[in-house]
Amino acid sequence: MSLRRRSLLLVRSIAALILLTADCRIAAAGPPALDAKFQAELDSLRTDFKFPGATAAYVLPDGKFGSAATGLADIEANKPMTINSRMLPASIGKTFVAATVLALAQERVVRLDDPISKWLGDRPWFSRLASSSFITLRQLLTHSSGLPDHVSSEDFARDVARRWSEPGNPFPPESLVAYILDKPALFEPGHGFAYTDTGYILLGLIIEKATGHTYFDEVTRRFLKPLYLNLTTPASSRNLPDLASGYMPKENPLGLPVKTTTAQGFMTYNPIEEWTGGGLVSNSRDLAMWAKNLYEGRAMKRPYLKDLFHAGSRSPADQNRSYGAGVYIDAKTPFGTSYGHSGWIPGYTSDLRYYKDYRVSIAVQINTDGGIADNPKVAAAIRERLAKVVVDWVRR
Repeated sequence: MSLRRRSLLLVRSIAALILLTADCRIAAAGPPALDAKFQAELDSLRTDFKFPGATAAYVLPDGKFGSAATGLADIEANKPMTINSRMLPASIGKTFVAATVLALAQERVVRLDDPISKWLGDRPWFSRLASSSFITLRQLLTHSSGLPDHVSSEDFARDVARRWSEPGNPFPPESLVAYILDKPALFEPGHGFAYTDTGYILLGLIIEKATGHTYFDEVTRRFLKPLYLNLTTPASSRNLPDLASGYMPKENPLGLPVKTTTAQGFMTYNPIEEWTGGGLVSNSRDLAMWAKNLYEGRAMKRPYLKDLFHAGSRSPADQNRSYGAGVYIDAKTPFGTSYGHSGWIPGYTSDLRYYKDYRVSIAVQINTDGGIADNPKVAAAIRERLAKVVVDWVRR
């Protein structure tokens, strides 16, 4: 190969790397007029639904982005919400867990259709899991394993209400699995859909067994640092810098305080107990950037979208909705097909969507769960009103 040819290829490679890095950073600001409309809609949503505060962000087809914030991050301190405020995105963290498993499958460290007994069969409790010999990694990823969910257990709710104030982590991963041991399967593996946080706890245990590293180390190394998601970190302690205070109804089934943070800014309960059911603290801008990279196939070096969107089963409640590897696939939204996830944890609600037909991603985080997490119509209205602003702009 000639020197000139080698030089040309080197220049092209460097240019491609610059473009990839710029795309991962998504550094270009969105149009000011769109930012103003987006901000006005978020302000209007707060007026209509009376939540304390929120952040929201969008990413356009060309990678330009915008962020908005409204209301208060701390009511008692009269501290305003900012575009850099962070909250717990809860089950949106499953998108990162699933991506980590897909990356391990690319590297042939695991195989998606292997039985989970390969990794967990030596645990003393494993035989007490329903259908334990037949469940595969892919079925855990797609909530098609038939396993119950510890979060829905009355025993778990009772224990959280009794133990939330204990120091350290009162609910390490294997203690969460214990809540579903000896419980019957909801259906034969691969023949239904039942959302289960416990399945994702099992995936966390598999990730750590397969890699020899903690899940938090793996997700940070593979995605948070390379994609410059600098406001997203493991929710691994009660001390989470720049965390907006979350607010709950006075009467909540877990007996938690109305406010999630103390006067010193520490969380009243330890968020690490969520672990690979969610496990992160993040920001709307980071989440929107993550969705743009993840659902357009740029979060990993090798192709992975086929496995990401391989759905285990359709939702019994909505045949237009299915679940892939840590992703809800909604075939009929007001704006066409969407990919994404929502999240709820005491004090916070979040939503993340990527609209395939328009190549836009939108994220919103709100620092309360009251009247939102338990009200699908309100959650849908917030999501769709913000999406309409951005999609209408792209349609122009």
